[in-house]
Amino acid sequence: MARERLRVSLVATLYNEAKGLKAWWESILSQTRRPDELVVVDGGSRDGTPEILAELSASAPFPVSVEVVEGCGIAAGRNRAIEKVSHPVIAVTDGGCVLHPEWLERLLRPMEEDPDIALVAGFYRPLAEGFFQEVVACATIPLPEELDEESFMPSSRSIAFRRKVWEMVGGYPEWLETGEDMYFNFRWKELAIRHAVASDAVVFWPMREDARSLFRQYFRYARGDGVAGMYPRRHLLRFSAYGCLSSALLRRKKMELALLAAAGCAYASRFWRRVPVYVTGGPATRAMAYAVVPALLFYIDLAKMAGYLDGLRRRIWTRGRRP
Repeated sequence: MARERLRVSLVATLYNEAKGLKAWWESILSQTRRPDELVVVDGGSRDGTPEILAELSASAPFPVSVEVVEGCGIAAGRNRAIEKVSHPVIAVTDGGCVLHPEWLERLLRPMEEDPDIALVAGFYRPLAEGFFQEVVACATIPLPEELDEESFMPSSRSIAFRRKVWEMVGGYPEWLETGEDMYFNFRWKELAIRHAVASDAVVFWPMREDARSLFRQYFRYARGDGVAGMYPRRHLLRFSAYGCLSSALLRRKKMELALLAAAGCAYASRFWRRVPVYVTGGPATRAMAYAVVPALLFYIDLAKMAGYLDGLRRRIWTRGRRP
């Protein structure tokens, strides 16, 4: 039986993406399976992003729609873009990323081969320049072999779905500042939407360039978890682990500290396995990465704990006001 060729709309939200916009646009043009249209919502960029995109897309081989909505967040921007699409299948990515040339073709393949599949989860890899970004990748970006297709929660920088999925889950949650894609995932999983994982449909995602922006990134992610009530066990486990460590340090219990250190090394081993893949340079550079990764994990955990507490505070404060 011949494979169905789906008509697909690519949607994206942008905000101050001028620096990486050309690479993002060229990666769309380089797709082996180009979208049938591109719909973009810009949240009110101050760096000329809409004007640059208008210039780049002037001779695009497919229709391009760019709308500027001042102050529009990611969730609202995605919803607005999806409301405007012309085709029944929607692929979603983010500005600033770079798409593998076969990203869209691989992302659509499961739906084209099986009409009952309504959503396909793609994957992502790091864009890293320099030592700091490489160790950030080790601490935050899983290797393809780590992916568990049953529990995998895709990012909306690499996902495709039939429009009916978006309608059934009620769209992206506009009341949620961050973590909107994870909330979207929980909703379609609750509805038992038939889906597939395309781990070879890869989007390359730039890593944060400094410690301050990295802290802010994971603070905001965890705050979104707290506001939406997502991953409570994961966060409880983190608080429990650091509570045990603090208690052992205060009481100077050497045996407990040794056991906790062993548990910490076992936990860090998963991230250490990424060092040979993500860190370039010689043996000395990689040896330094092995030492830095645990410290970076601790730093990110601090951001997550602070963010989650702030999210819980906001959740309590806004209880009853959220749709």
